[in-house]
Amino acid sequence: MDYPELVPGTLLRRYKRFLADVRLDDGREVTAHCPNTGSMRAVNVPGCRVWLSPSDNPARKLAWTWELIELPQPDDTLAAASVQTGRANRIVEEALREGRVPGLAGYADLKREAKVVLEEEGLSARLDFRLDDPARGGAFVEVKQVTLKEADGHGYFPDAVSERGRRHLEVLAALAERGQRAVLLFCVAHEGIEDVAPAAHLDPAYAATLRAVAVRGVEVLAQRCEVVRLGDSPVAIRLGAPLPVALERRFTG
Repeated sequence: MDYPELVPGTLLRRYKRFLADVRLDDGREVTAHCPNTGSMRAVNVPGCRVWLSPSDNPARKLAWTWELIELPQPDDTLAAASVQTGRANRIVEEALREGRVPGLAGYADLKREAKVVLEEEGLSARLDFRLDDPARGGAFVEVKQVTLKEADGHGYFPDAVSERGRRHLEVLAALAERGQRAVLLFCVAHEGIEDVAPAAHLDPAYAATLRAVAVRGVEVLAQRCEVVRLGDSPVAIRLGAPLPVALERRFTG
C-alpha cells in the first residue's frame, strides 16, 4: 500500500481518543485525527517522531491524519509502527491478492466484509475476508492489527479488553467445526516486534479463548509489516515476513 506524501513532526500528546497534537518540522503545531480506537499502549509516546498524511478535503474537520510513529528500540535503532488501524485490511488485502500470505495464496475470489450468521450456535459476525476457489473451497480470514511491544521485548494482542475480538474468535471456531477453513491473521504493524502472543495480562478472557479456538481448528498466523522508505521518508507499507505465534507465552513483566 502506497502512502500519500507524508509530513514529519513530533508527537506532543494524544487526547480525547481521536485527537493528537503534533509539532511539524516547520514549527507549526497542528491537531491531527488519530484513527485508532484502542489504548495505543506503548505506541502513544510523546516526544517521538511521527508522520502525518495531509488532506485538502474541505468537508473534513481536521486536515491531518496520524499515520506512523518511530519508536526507540533497545539497540538504539528506531522502529516504525502504524497507528492507522484502518490501513491493516488494505495491507492484508493487497498481500492476499498478490499471493504473499503463505497458505492463503491461489484463491480465485476475494470478498471483503463477509457476513456470517450461524443460527444453531447463536453467533453472527462480519469477518474481514472470504476467499473462495472451486478446487479448494472457501476460507474466512479475520485480521487484527498488532502494535503492542511490551517491556519483555515481545508482541502481544490485544492492547486492551476486546469483547468484539473474542466474539470473532468464537465465530471462527464454529466455522472450523463445520468444516470451513477459518484463519486469524495478526497484521503486525510494528517493525520491532519479532513474535506475537495473546495478552493474558490485559485481557485474560481473550487469551483463553484464543488458545481454545486454536485447538478447535482455527489457524493463527502472523506477518510483520515492512515500511518502505525513500531516503528518510516512508512511502509505502507492505506485508512482509511471517512471524511465530506463541500461544502459551505469558508476559511476566
